[in-house]
Amino acid sequence: MANSKFEYVKEFETDDRLPPSNWIVVRIDGCHFHQFSVDHAFEKPNDENALNLMNACAVSMLEQFPDIVFAYGVSDEYSFVLKETSQFYQRRASKILSLTVSYFTAVYVMKWKEFFPHKDLKRPPFFDGRVVCYPRAKIIRDYLSWRQVDSGHINNQYNTCFWMLVKSGKTEREAQEMLKGMLSKDKNELLFQQFGANYDKLPAMFRKGSCVYRDKVEETVKFDLTGNPVKRIRKKVVLGHFDIVGPNFWREHPEILEED
Repeated sequence: MANSKFEYVKEFETDDRLPPSNWIVVRIDGCHFHQFSVDHAFEKPNDENALNLMNACAVSMLEQFPDIVFAYGVSDEYSFVLKETSQFYQRRASKILSLTVSYFTAVYVMKWKEFFPHKDLKRPPFFDGRVVCYPRAKIIRDYLSWRQVDSGHINNQYNTCFWMLVKSGKTEREAQEMLKGMLSKDKNELLFQQFGANYDKLPAMFRKGSCVYRDKVEETVKFDLTGNPVKRIRKKVVLGHFDIVGPNFWREHPEILEED
């Protein structure tokens, strides 16, 4: 096929294919979501409906993109792990990033009314993203542990204390000063002594974040002639709230990060 004289411009495009035999992580993060949460009156420190909306978007991601084997989310961020053998769009970083971020954002808008039936979107939500390669499954586990410990636990514990202090009458500056340099055990003590709250009894979704993956589940596929259910084991995208720092979850689901 003949090419026009203008085709030379393709020479300026860069080859952004990610290295083979590496796990791929796409982390999607809400842009200016502090103001977005104010505009839409999200409950502080955790709005259950907002978190469930993020989780619904993550579930839809795994249903849409089979190369994603695991996702972990907390607050307004989600990390998606693509298997090391993935050839999704020839492993082109720009394609992977633009497709996943745009799809996540579109689903967020489409599902908004399911979780906020009495609230209209006042401004469009938008997310930024980054794509990183990791050569071994152990590093993927360390990455996920980092997100759960830093964003899932440390940030949530701080925010829980902060907003309880503010709701009790402290200014935001006073709450920040009270919490400055405070250790984790001291924050737990503050919550219990001043507010009668046991941090370990808060919903697991708030404390541990959310995990999305495929698991074998038993489903009723039909009923026989006598009316008894006929069940089959099928792989299905599931959502849970687990400790992914320790070994137990990964021992129970070794197939998720199984290396070739």
